[in-house]
Amino acid sequence: MIERQIEIVTPDGRMNTFICHPERDSPHAAIIFFMDAPGIREELRDMARRLGTVGYYVMLPNLYYRSNVEELGSVVGEANVATRQKALQLMTTINISMVMRDVDALLAFAARDPAASSGPMGCVGYCMSGQYAINAAVRHKQRIRAAASIYGVALVSDKSDSPHLAPQRTDARLYFGCAENDHYAPMEMIEQLRAELAAKGGNAEVEIYPGAAHGFAFPSRPAYDKPAAERHWERLFSLFGTALK
Repeated sequence: MIERQIEIVTPDGRMNTFICHPERDSPHAAIIFFMDAPGIREELRDMARRLGTVGYYVMLPNLYYRSNVEELGSVVGEANVATRQKALQLMTTINISMVMRDVDALLAFAARDPAASSGPMGCVGYCMSGQYAINAAVRHKQRIRAAASIYGVALVSDKSDSPHLAPQRTDARLYFGCAENDHYAPMEMIEQLRAELAAKGGNAEVEIYPGAAHGFAFPSRPAYDKPAAERHWERLFSLFGTALK
């Protein structure tokens, strides 16, 4: 596995980005891995590596670069209440429009890197970034052919860039993996998402993970649910394997 920590120039500054991909058989289909609210950490790099080991060129950008934040540290436990609060505050400093500019820069960088394929790309976002992954597939609908939102938030809204509208604007394969017990994305919203997608059509799937809670895919979080986490990996490998290869 080849790993790099680089800075990618964007209209708003220099975005530090972790990149990993297999050592052999380049070029590899590229995947953008969007972080959740607690930001970049080894846990996310390990998840990026897991995607890399099955043959992908994975880009994990630090979306908080505008705030000059590298890594926040653990948000788990009572001792880290201040860190959790900072993560929630930082989450409000970015939005879909800003992150889409970052996506433009990531695609431009990948286009210059011989290790990255010029073919179809994918993306995946967790928590706050589920909406970013889905919108990236709309913005670059000719290039990003698969996008996954894992326990994403704000999936249905009255905004023009609401994720539930995406299937009308891209024919990329979209996957929404939702926790059954998620106060950030309650079942009422998930059922509305499912109904909206069914009514409007499009290449999208909504799957509810029974008994799972928000954060179930992160090994270091109290909500970690190994069966649900492994199912989410199975779904990602199937999604990307079908759409990108």
